[in-house]
Amino acid sequence: MAAPPSKTIKDLSGQWTMNKGLSGDFDSILAMQGVSWFVRRAISFATVTLSVKQYVNNDPSPDVTHIDITQTATGGIKGTTELRILDWTARDHKDGIFGEVHARSRWVTPEQLRELHGGSESEKEDAEYLGEGWLDEDGAERVLSWAESVGGGWTVEQVWGFQEVDGKRYYARNVNCRKGEEVKRARLVYDFHE
Repeated sequence: MAAPPSKTIKDLSGQWTMNKGLSGDFDSILAMQGVSWFVRRAISFATVTLSVKQYVNNDPSPDVTHIDITQTATGGIKGTTELRILDWTARDHKDGIFGEVHARSRWVTPEQLRELHGGSESEKEDAEYLGEGWLDEDGAERVLSWAESVGGGWTVEQVWGFQEVDGKRYYARNVNCRKGEEVKRARLVYDFHE
């Protein structure tokens, strides 16, 4: 189901299921991240659900948005838990699919996204991809999530927000993964359930 008007980037709390029919090729990104063929194959058949709790807390600093996500998948695939704190502080995270990563998240406007990627031509291409397709909601702020693999050689950036897909409004993530000079990109689209 498309996202109801009550769901915004400032309130993602609820259940979201990846819509594989509307999402791009995520398998190539998982392969670049070193996820085994067996696990990728299982994910291709699984239903992936995000249980999201979004809130503002005064810890570690005043008025910081937290987005706690428990990701589950059918078919016996072990899920992951993401505890995003939107203060751009690097935090270590380890899970069974991606291994150990350094990650950070923040609110970002389109202008800030372009400023963060103002260097090389490839950085400008990344910013263009990450910034495309968004509905102009909530003052144009979106979530920027960045992660770097410890030992895997890849980085992944995601911008989260809402996009119009097939005439309907959906929660989406533009994902940009780099390993050396190689880049893979995909849009992930989610149905709202609760």
